[in-house]
Amino acid sequence: MEYVKLGNTGVDVSRLCLGCMSFGIAERWTHPWVLNETNSRPIIKKALDMGINFFDTANIYSAGSSEEIVGRALKEYANRDEVVIATKVFFRMQEGPNGAGLSRKAIMNEVDNSLKRLGTDYVDLYQIHRWDYNTPIEETMEALHDVVKAGKARYIGASAMYAWQFLKALHTADQHGWTRFVSMQNHLNLIYREEEREMMPLCKAEKIGVIPYSPLASGRLAREWTETTYRSETDQAQKMKYDATASADRLIADRVTAIAEQRGVPRAQIALAWLLQKDAMTAPIIGATNVNQLEEAAGSLAITLTPEEIKSLEELYVPHPVVGAL
Repeated sequence: MEYVKLGNTGVDVSRLCLGCMSFGIAERWTHPWVLNETNSRPIIKKALDMGINFFDTANIYSAGSSEEIVGRALKEYANRDEVVIATKVFFRMQEGPNGAGLSRKAIMNEVDNSLKRLGTDYVDLYQIHRWDYNTPIEETMEALHDVVKAGKARYIGASAMYAWQFLKALHTADQHGWTRFVSMQNHLNLIYREEEREMMPLCKAEKIGVIPYSPLASGRLAREWTETTYRSETDQAQKMKYDATASADRLIADRVTAIAEQRGVPRAQIALAWLLQKDAMTAPIIGATNVNQLEEAAGSLAITLTPEEIKSLEELYVPHPVVGAL
């Protein structure tokens, strides 16, 4: 496994991050395809054995059960000081007027709940899951700063927003001497590249680590285009993200297939290798549901695409409706 600094920090994270949305109690959430604890633990253990030290979850994933599963597994399999645990806050966790969002009240309540579920005194990276249009950014940034100063988080990060919003948050922190975001968890892959217009250059300029989610477009870049899985048939989120542009996206997926066949490697390795060669890239978030997917993903670290291959993969892209930063 390779390691890299997380943005402009001194912390080392693996070049692949294990995304933990796939772990949880299906009955608690809208994703019936998630793995229960028994089936999740071998994947977490395999990730650790491979040298992955970076794990990303969120309070909303399966209503907190993802955090519980990840916390118990890491406590058993790993030294807490050697792993980097990331979680997120924003979406509704309880009924009532203060059960969601990024107010001081919500953040202070939810960070404690996440720590309890994870079974740890602190998280390494505490991220806002979306932009809160109903809370002043000053309130959010000061609350996150206080979370860091209280020792409940080592760093803070953000996810899925417009570049102007991210820059406003960074400016607010600088203006008041508060803790800055060190990472951006955005939506980026070969068939969704809208983040390249403004967010990626901003992250490079500000030395922000990039940890993109959905690097394989929910599996669409890792298998035959017409092949379906239980997740692809039941996951409404991925349908919303990709169905509208499927005809154009399929042409790009065909290019991935062609290069993978020429090199004799799985499709996933080509799609991930393309991401890993991007400026400011820290670690794509891999949402594995079996150990073979982890092993395939690790193979991407040994692949360097040629300029000709990159051109072939990129030249058919057409603009997409913005997804995620809403």
